[in-house]
Amino acid sequence: MERWRGLDGVPTGWGRSVVTVGVFDGMHRGHQQLVGHAVTRARERGLPAVLVTFDPHPAELVRPGSHPAQLTTLRRRADLAAELGIDAFCVLPFTPELARTEPAAFAHHVLVERLHAAVVLVGRNFRFGHRAAGDVPLLVELGERFGFAVEGLDLTGDDTVTFSSTYVRACIDAGDVAAAAAALGRPHRVEGVVVHGARRGRDLGFPTANIATAPHTALPADGIYAGRFAIGERVLPAAVSVGTNPTFSGRVRTVEAYVLDVDEDFYGHQVAVDLVARLRGQVHYDDIAALVEQMHRDVARTRELLA
Repeated sequence: MERWRGLDGVPTGWGRSVVTVGVFDGMHRGHQQLVGHAVTRARERGLPAVLVTFDPHPAELVRPGSHPAQLTTLRRRADLAAELGIDAFCVLPFTPELARTEPAAFAHHVLVERLHAAVVLVGRNFRFGHRAAGDVPLLVELGERFGFAVEGLDLTGDDTVTFSSTYVRACIDAGDVAAAAAALGRPHRVEGVVVHGARRGRDLGFPTANIATAPHTALPADGIYAGRFAIGERVLPAAVSVGTNPTFSGRVRTVEAYVLDVDEDFYGHQVAVDLVARLRGQVHYDDIAALVEQMHRDVARTRELLA
């Protein structure tokens, strides 16, 4: 899969394509349905399928300080898109200039001049252009003017909820990683670099990898989780703590993974943790021995859930 940063990355002589546009944060099951539909249309026409997304999230530029919690990094988003069959992943820097672009100008410059869209597929609630003035009916009109077909799709869901990034964020914020996984089609992943911590875990017999996450990363509610620790090609079972370590009067939220049956130096490595199940909330213990006893129970429960 080709990966482009900005429209200047589009190869000279790029031919017609099938394009889907959106933020796609999370690449949840609703997104997967939309992307899969775009790939199907592309294969039917013998054309490449292009996914267009934005960085940073448009909300951060339109309303500074309102950047929603990020469910997936751009790299993760691209990897998931490739698994779904996308041929080119195009990231448009969301700049003030792009934010001021009128809907017709966006459609003509991005979709027609640069990507030569034959078909454009978007979610039914898709908005675009200056002040989000463009919607699917307007995109249909522009397609008729500029020569591309438009399909607006409803996002999928279950009997009670429509899958959306907002819904997944709410699940994660509540610590309900099982509900988030049901909407995502996979466990929620937290990524970062392993950094030095206070080393309390090693002193207690549970050495942890302290994961420094990027700003805006969607972290679950404070608590202990069963998860899988991914480093390189290896995926290892882990008990994961998210929170401030109240027993030690911590003030900063951290993500710490105790990798079962492995005692290695992970410092400096890029890693990921897939959160499978919530075991419990964080608790303040007056007795360190009671904390250690609970940690043993957490590890045993993690083994059971991941067996």
